[in-house]
This record gives sequence, C-alpha cells and structure tokens, in this order.
Amino acid sequence: MRGGRALVLLSGGLDSATCLAIAKEAGYSCFALTISYGQRHLAEIEAARRVAQKIGVEEHKFYDLPLTEFGGSALTDRHIAVPTEMAAGIPVTYV
Repeated sequence: MRGGRALVLLSGGLDSATCLAIAKEAGYSCFALTISYGQRHLAEIEAARRVAQKIGVEEHKFYDLPLTEFGGSALTDRHIAVPTEMAAGIPVTYV
C-alpha cells in the first residue's frame, strides 16, 4: 500500500528496526513510538533514536510508562542483579 502511514513501536532492537525498514521500503510514511519503561540504562532509547534517524521517520515520539507499577525485572529494579549466565525458565531480565 503505497502512500499509507505506519506507526512502528520502536524499541531500538533488531526486530522493531527491521519492521521499520520493511514499512519504509514498502512506501509507507513512517512514524515511530518509543517507550521508556523504567529501564536502568538508556542504551535502548538511544538505539531507537539512531535507527529512526538513519531510516528516516516523519516523527519520533517518546513516552514514559514505568512498568515497575506492574512488576519488577532486573532491567528496571536496581535491587535485582542482572545475571551473567543463561537461566532455565523466564529470566529475571524479562520485561
């Protein structure tokens, strides 16, 4: 659908960057939305910013949605250590 608009939830990771690139290549006017969920570092936010600039979006919005209200993760709670090895089951880094 050439000429349409696409909103991509852009985390800064490979999957969302690929979705944005596919939408752009398909001819959509692309808009990006990045959510700061209370993560302990800004690497994902900065990666999303770079991806949006590189691919070229019409507009890139950033919103705060602290997920700590719904539960904790090693990525959002400084009291939970980030593991260095793989664990069985759902990891404590799951958001």
